[in-house]
Amino acid sequence: MKTIFYIIQKEFKQIFRNKGMLPIIFVLPLLQLVILSNAATFEVKNIRFGYIDNDHTSTSRALIAQFKASTYFNVLADFPSEVLASSAMLQGEVDVVLEIPQYFERDLQKEKHNSLGVTINAIDGAAAGVENVYVTQIIQRFNNNLKTDLFQVSDKQIQPITIETIPLFWYNETLNYKTFMVPGILVLLVTMITLFLSGMNIVREKEIGTLEQINVTPIKKSQFIIGKLFPFWLIGMGLLSIGLIIAKLIFDVPMLGSLPLMYLYTSIYILVILGIGLFISNFTDTQQQAMFIAWFFTVIFILMSGLFTPIESMPEWAQMLTEFNPIKYFVEVMRMVMLKGSGFMDILPQLSKTLLYAVIMNGLAVWSYKKTT
Repeated sequence: MKTIFYIIQKEFKQIFRNKGMLPIIFVLPLLQLVILSNAATFEVKNIRFGYIDNDHTSTSRALIAQFKASTYFNVLADFPSEVLASSAMLQGEVDVVLEIPQYFERDLQKEKHNSLGVTINAIDGAAAGVENVYVTQIIQRFNNNLKTDLFQVSDKQIQPITIETIPLFWYNETLNYKTFMVPGILVLLVTMITLFLSGMNIVREKEIGTLEQINVTPIKKSQFIIGKLFPFWLIGMGLLSIGLIIAKLIFDVPMLGSLPLMYLYTSIYILVILGIGLFISNFTDTQQQAMFIAWFFTVIFILMSGLFTPIESMPEWAQMLTEFNPIKYFVEVMRMVMLKGSGFMDILPQLSKTLLYAVIMNGLAVWSYKKTT
């Protein structure tokens, strides 16, 4: 036990002696949490909107006023022709162009129907779909108001049946996207820091030649590995603590569940990441190699974790692969505990799989590490 303590002490001295590494460990992750949580959003706002009003009546102006009043649209231009509108969209100046046909008001009064042309820049398909929903909602609301203004319904006519829906939003009543993203971004930062540090640690010993000196000492392999990885386990737990404080103070993310339960799961999860990092370091000779391999697997794990893209929307083969993704389980547990207030039995499936993952990865890491004397 004393040998492990001396190794841990040596590791902490090396960490704090490297002045360039300290900001990377403690400062940059927190800045990334604050920046990414504000920037990483699927909300579509400030849609650049242009229109072609070929009617120039009070009805067409009332329709344009609906878009100007919306908080989602930024009405930029009134194009005199379709050619100019198309040119503006080609140059990326507008995202949506609404074309109001000639005799728009007259046809509504006489024929009781008309059509509008809506052109949407669909390079980003997801954003285009949301923009189309916004446009449709505004036009439908305008249409309902127009029926009341233009077509008075007599008392003898049968009033249409209306069905009203009353939505109830659980776990995120204000539909704040940061509430959804902050727990996932926190998972991302804890994972990246612990994986990169553990992956490069033993490789660094190889590069500077101290690993050979340690190998000829009577230090056991298990003592060496525990002593090397324990400091990074503490750093990971510390990053989680600071991240949770920022999530509450800056983003006001609810924390309905048990904090000890969250720390229990995180302590096991970090063992998985440390095992992966050690396994990578055993098969690399330079820190650059370790960084590239760690980054390769991190990108795959992140994109298939459900952090940005719902797992249910992935192909079946991809959903099967996510069962081997530890980040997926951590993201699920963080959101379940923080936002839903889930208990131990609720996260038991994820906890069991993560514990099995930790045993397998650390077993492989210890087995693949060769201590030569």
